Amino acid sequence: MSGVSRREFLTLMGAGALAGFVQSCGGGSTPAVSLSGMMMGGGGGGNSNPPPGAPFSDPPLLPLTRSGNLVEATITVQPAVININGTQVNMLTYNGSYPNPTIRVKSGDLLRINFVNNIPASIGTNILGKDMSITNLHTHGWHVSPAGNADNIFLHFNSGDSFLFELDLSKQWGGMMGFYHPHYHGTVGEQFWRGLAGGALIVEDDTPGLQNYEEHIMILTDISVANGEPTAWSRQDYMRILGDIVMVNGQVNPVLTIQPGQVQRWRILNASVYRYYRLTLENHTMYLVGTDNNLLDRPVPLTEIIMSPGERIDILVKADQTPGTYRLLSQPINGGGTVTLLTVEYSGAQTNDYIPQSINSEEARWVQSLRQMDLSGLRRVRMTLNFVRGRGAINRQVFDFNPYILESPVGTYEVWTVVNQTMMDHPWHHHTDGAVILSISGGNRAYAQLYSTINGFKDTINVPPMGSVTMLVPVLDFTGDTVFHCHILGHEDIGMMGIWRRV
Repeated sequence: MSGVSRREFLTLMGAGALAGFVQSCGGGSTPAVSLSGMMMGGGGGGNSNPPPGAPFSDPPLLPLTRSGNLVEATITVQPAVININGTQVNMLTYNGSYPNPTIRVKSGDLLRINFVNNIPASIGTNILGKDMSITNLHTHGWHVSPAGNADNIFLHFNSGDSFLFELDLSKQWGGMMGFYHPHYHGTVGEQFWRGLAGGALIVEDDTPGLQNYEEHIMILTDISVANGEPTAWSRQDYMRILGDIVMVNGQVNPVLTIQPGQVQRWRILNASVYRYYRLTLENHTMYLVGTDNNLLDRPVPLTEIIMSPGERIDILVKADQTPGTYRLLSQPINGGGTVTLLTVEYSGAQTNDYIPQSINSEEARWVQSLRQMDLSGLRRVRMTLNFVRGRGAINRQVFDFNPYILESPVGTYEVWTVVNQTMMDHPWHHHTDGAVILSISGGNRAYAQLYSTINGFKDTINVPPMGSVTMLVPVLDFTGDTVFHCHILGHEDIGMMGIWRRV
């Protein structure tokens, strides 16, 4: 096997040079990438252009106790009454907050989470026969152990249970955003829908070129409400569900202020159960600086970007237009309507921030080296996404009855091709390690071009209808059983999931 491990690569590269700066974001020689095609994922039910709402608010920070690299926190899953667009709604929450709290830690930390399940046992079962009071915790995107009391999604906790998670971040690099959410099979989609749509997991970066920007976290969700409750799921909702209220951090069209000439850093998560977003910011260019798992080597200018459920982006935005108000929109996908997500309002004194020309990202340089690997001797794996008698399946094997199991030796590289044999989009997600996207067949051409060329790791990637994604998967560091699945969570709940056995 040819190639180099991340640890070997970083040792060879050393600290690297500091990032430089160039002209204001209006310039640059790299053309903006337009993501203008249509996808068959959920886009919305009709136009939605609500009036500007309350001032934008970031999710709250989860209180942490730190002693050196030991960090401790408590996460309690509990019901709470939440104001959703002017209506009091009974939701499930982490620590009584919606949006759920953000956890900010550092590479090298040991995070201990006292996890408490206070979902009432009286909540009952869903139409799949699953007890909705049972839950657990998954740290989506983090490179930590999938076994023991770490990111072990095979654990589950009944109402009243508590558990101590220990997440060793010694092998997790900085500069990424994951998110935490439940992963008890058969309940995941509905628990998301009811409020447990995750809180951001920020691993701090010390990249000089990104340190001085005002930063905001934006969690995109949707919901429908009836009689003070999230609407109950029918069997059809496991295939496709779109809420009629679309929110950023639990707010409808909040107003975010920005100074003329200012650059802000936005970290955006699609935490919707099914809805896809095709993001544009009126009259502005967005500069992609990070993907699911790492910072890039340089900002990539974009006029649009598609986000499937579970994907995250890290972007820079500069207020370089005539002072006024501009909308962050989700444009139509497969004939759906345009949705106004938030309003950006120029306010305050003129400033003159700059977009960095490059980013000192060792991980991006490692991805670049992996793109140059000789793949001829690597193991090839083919997995198909199917529906079998109304159930989701991988290689025609339904997780609930006969799960597909892939056994991979740790310390190796594999080339996976995920083939979508259905007429629906499926965002593929695998736990523990990210992957280098080599090619995408079918679907939106600009989305495929972006993610098959930039130097970023992805743990979530859209597989288009009757198309495929080929990826280089480093099987790093950790043994144990984990999973891969469709991140349209209803599809996962009805069986479109397999076991990844790392040995």
